[in-house]
Amino acid sequence: MDSLKDLLANNRRWAEGVTAQDPQFFESLSKQQAPKYLWIGCSDSRVPATQIVDLPPGEIFVHRNVANVVVHSDLNALSTIQFAVDTLKVKHILVVGHYGCGGVGAVLAKSQLGLIDNWLKHIDDIAMKHADRLDPAQAMTIRHAHLCELNAIEQAVNVCRTTIVRDAWERGQPLAVHAWIYGLDNGHIHDLGLDVRGNDQLHDAYHAALTGLAERWKAPA
Repeated sequence: MDSLKDLLANNRRWAEGVTAQDPQFFESLSKQQAPKYLWIGCSDSRVPATQIVDLPPGEIFVHRNVANVVVHSDLNALSTIQFAVDTLKVKHILVVGHYGCGGVGAVLAKSQLGLIDNWLKHIDDIAMKHADRLDPAQAMTIRHAHLCELNAIEQAVNVCRTTIVRDAWERGQPLAVHAWIYGLDNGHIHDLGLDVRGNDQLHDAYHAALTGLAERWKAPA
């Protein structure tokens, strides 16, 4: 079987199925997009944004890269955020990490993967910043999970600090930034407790999220 032909055949069946349920779906979808959410997630093929929250096409504007990193020099991410905030007027920006992230794991294992090592240095910086929270005496699986959570929170903070989001809040535009994490083993998304809706909320929200993580980590399994 030609796998590419299989994909095309799958597409036709999917489109026919959608049209059978809603004959106007594609006509309406083609006229405009008005999503309420910007999803910033990992490129991992196991974390499809709309599918895991059970929403149809058109409901989520998506940006993905290795390890869901947001840095102030990445024009790709910044352009996506600006279009989502200034043009689409999304109401929520969701930074969604996932447990078992290969990029995060590579940082902890100090792997050398080539060019991508430069990208993952952003996560290495987070690991250094939170070295006191990543106990080397703990099992690698535990530290891996903890760094995946910390990375999602820190990247959401980076979103809050962009001029795009700060300017939106300054002009009173309704916009909230959240940090979530997805479990590959059970398909569940967890809210990491960061919910920021204005420039004056970031400091307290960040520290509350870190405190919540620490308390959860201490709780018995």
